[in-house]
Amino acid sequence: MSETPVTISSSVKVDEGPIDVDKLRETLEYIRPAVQADGGDLVLLGTDGGRVDIQMVGACGGCPLSMMTLKAGIERILMDRVPGVVEVHASADAPGLDELDAPNGVTLPAL
Repeated sequence: MSETPVTISSSVKVDEGPIDVDKLRETLEYIRPAVQADGGDLVLLGTDGGRVDIQMVGACGGCPLSMMTLKAGIERILMDRVPGVVEVHASADAPGLDELDAPNGVTLPAL
Protein backbone atom coordinates (compact mmCIF):
# COMPACT_ATOMS: atom_id res chain seq x y z
CA MET A 1 0.00 0.00 0.00
CA SER A 2 1.47 3.33 -1.04
CA GLU A 3 0.93 6.36 1.15
CA THR A 4 1.10 9.92 -0.07
CA PRO A 5 3.67 11.95 1.90
CA VAL A 6 2.26 14.84 3.87
CA THR A 7 4.18 18.06 4.23
CA ILE A 8 3.52 19.97 7.41
CA SER A 9 4.59 23.57 7.51
CA SER A 10 4.01 26.54 9.72
CA SER A 11 2.79 29.99 8.80
CA VAL A 12 5.60 31.43 10.94
CA LYS A 13 7.95 33.54 8.80
CA VAL A 14 11.39 32.11 8.23
CA ASP A 15 14.18 34.67 8.64
CA GLU A 16 16.19 34.65 5.41
CA GLY A 17 19.47 35.04 7.36
CA PRO A 18 22.68 33.13 6.79
CA ILE A 19 20.89 29.75 6.60
CA ASP A 20 20.19 28.41 3.12
CA VAL A 21 16.42 28.05 3.65
CA ASP A 22 15.82 26.04 0.45
CA LYS A 23 18.48 23.54 1.49
CA LEU A 24 17.02 23.49 5.01
CA ARG A 25 13.55 22.57 3.72
CA GLU A 26 15.05 19.97 1.35
CA THR A 27 16.98 18.39 4.22
CA LEU A 28 13.94 18.33 6.51
CA GLU A 29 12.09 16.46 3.75
CA TYR A 30 15.03 14.00 3.67
CA ILE A 31 14.76 13.46 7.46
CA ARG A 32 10.95 13.41 7.65
CA PRO A 33 10.29 9.77 6.53
CA ALA A 34 12.44 8.38 9.35
CA VAL A 35 10.58 10.49 11.92
CA GLN A 36 7.20 9.59 10.40
CA ALA A 37 8.06 5.88 10.55
CA ASP A 38 7.97 6.23 14.34
CA GLY A 39 4.67 8.11 14.30
CA GLY A 40 6.00 11.63 14.55
CA ASP A 41 6.77 14.59 12.34
CA LEU A 42 8.69 17.86 12.23
CA VAL A 43 7.33 21.37 11.74
CA LEU A 44 9.73 24.18 10.81
CA LEU A 45 8.85 27.09 13.10
CA GLY A 46 11.52 29.46 11.83
CA THR A 47 15.15 30.46 11.89
CA ASP A 48 17.09 33.09 13.79
CA GLY A 49 20.64 33.68 12.63
CA GLY A 50 22.20 30.21 12.67
CA ARG A 51 19.51 28.69 14.86
CA VAL A 52 16.70 26.52 13.47
CA ASP A 53 13.51 26.19 15.51
CA ILE A 54 11.40 23.10 14.90
CA GLN A 55 8.42 21.54 16.59
CA MET A 56 8.33 17.80 17.14
CA VAL A 57 4.74 16.57 16.80
CA GLY A 58 2.82 13.30 16.92
CA ALA A 59 4.54 10.50 18.80
CA CYS A 60 7.72 12.62 18.95
CA GLY A 61 5.93 15.33 20.90
CA GLY A 62 5.64 13.21 24.01
CA CYS A 63 8.55 10.83 23.56
CA PRO A 64 11.25 11.03 26.25
CA LEU A 65 13.89 10.20 23.62
CA SER A 66 12.91 13.01 21.24
CA MET A 67 15.65 15.37 22.47
CA MET A 68 18.27 12.68 21.97
CA THR A 69 16.90 12.13 18.45
CA LEU A 70 17.13 15.86 17.91
CA LYS A 71 20.73 16.29 19.07
CA ALA A 72 22.22 12.99 17.87
CA GLY A 73 20.36 12.85 14.58
CA ILE A 74 18.43 15.85 13.32
CA GLU A 75 20.85 18.56 14.47
CA ARG A 76 23.87 16.62 13.19
CA ILE A 77 22.29 16.07 9.76
CA LEU A 78 21.17 19.70 9.45
CA MET A 79 24.60 21.02 10.48
CA ASP A 80 26.29 18.70 7.94
CA ARG A 81 23.97 19.43 5.02
CA VAL A 82 22.72 23.01 5.48
CA PRO A 83 25.12 25.95 5.30
CA GLY A 84 24.66 28.37 8.19
CA VAL A 85 23.04 26.02 10.73
CA VAL A 86 24.88 26.17 14.07
CA GLU A 87 22.12 25.01 16.43
CA VAL A 88 18.74 23.32 16.32
CA HIS A 89 16.15 24.03 18.99
CA ALA A 90 13.04 21.89 19.26
CA SER A 91 9.79 22.25 21.08
CA ALA A 92 7.44 19.39 21.76
CA ASP A 93 4.65 21.86 22.47
CA ALA A 94 2.42 23.73 20.06
CA PRO A 95 3.25 27.42 19.54
CA GLY A 96 1.57 29.66 22.09
CA LEU A 97 -1.30 31.88 21.08
CA ASP A 98 0.93 34.94 21.43
CA GLU A 99 3.28 33.43 18.82
CA LEU A 100 0.54 33.04 16.23
CA ASP A 101 -0.20 35.94 13.91
CA ALA A 102 -3.93 36.68 13.42
CA PRO A 103 -3.45 37.98 9.83
CA ASN A 104 -2.38 34.43 8.94
CA GLY A 105 -5.92 33.29 9.61
CA VAL A 106 -5.75 32.29 13.27
CA THR A 107 -8.64 33.98 15.01
CA LEU A 108 -10.30 32.76 18.17
CA PRO A 109 -14.02 33.29 18.80
CA ALA A 110 -15.02 35.68 21.56
CA LEU A 111 -16.18 33.99 24.74
